[in-house]
Amino acid sequence: MLAPLLDVLFPRRCAGCGSGPWPFCDACRSELIVLSPPWCERCGAPAARPVASCRDCPPEAIAIARAPFGFDGPIRRSIHRLKFGGWRAVADALGGAMAQAWADVAWTPSAVTWVPLSRERLAARGYDQARALARAVAPRLGVPAVPLLRRLGDPGPQARRGAAARREAMRGVFAAEGVSGRVVLVDDVLTTGATGGACASVLLEAGAQAVGLLTAARAVSSARRPRPILGHGLASGSVVAPGNRSPAVDASRGRSDPRKPTLGR
Repeated sequence: MLAPLLDVLFPRRCAGCGSGPWPFCDACRSELIVLSPPWCERCGAPAARPVASCRDCPPEAIAIARAPFGFDGPIRRSIHRLKFGGWRAVADALGGAMAQAWADVAWTPSAVTWVPLSRERLAARGYDQARALARAVAPRLGVPAVPLLRRLGDPGPQARRGAAARREAMRGVFAAEGVSGRVVLVDDVLTTGATGGACASVLLEAGAQAVGLLTAARAVSSARRPRPILGHGLASGSVVAPGNRSPAVDASRGRSDPRKPTLGR
């Protein structure tokens, strides 16, 4: 009930630059890296032609991974605002695009869960950004968001560690029990997949049938990074428009394309 009043008192600004209209202004929309086929069928990484798996695939415990955007430009800045700036509304804006990114996956999940923060980081930030994303995604997938994972420790920042070091650091960090069915694991960004892989392993050990990883964005090497959305032959603003939940318009064909992600209000 308070949301309309808060929008008047504190107007939402562009999550990319912080000054244009919500959720992304025209300039920021033109810089979004939208991930779409051809790609790796397992992890959704851009590829010159469809492939079953690739060198960027996360650990084997993750059956499939998807993300709507490349982790660059406005999306990188918006996720930083979600994680460190208290912009919780970014989670709902990205949730719609994440759900659409999952639309091509052949199996339906039983539940959505998330990579939990440590108590220290949760206390410092005031909320868990992965939980916020999971709660935005779950109703769009028609399944509940359930806290299936417990964090037993905190290995510290992972940014400066290589893939092998990250995997080693995540050993024994998470625990789970009483899990069943197929689970969608939500996090903000997929880089090496070490954190997601550690979570998926304990979920499988706890009884999960399969674990898929769904993130708001993924790191993509510059050599394989697709051009921004205008480079895909899409009309400016056709992929994400302020307050527009309808499918994007494929400018080259003049019809709706449900594969292109939209951002929620």
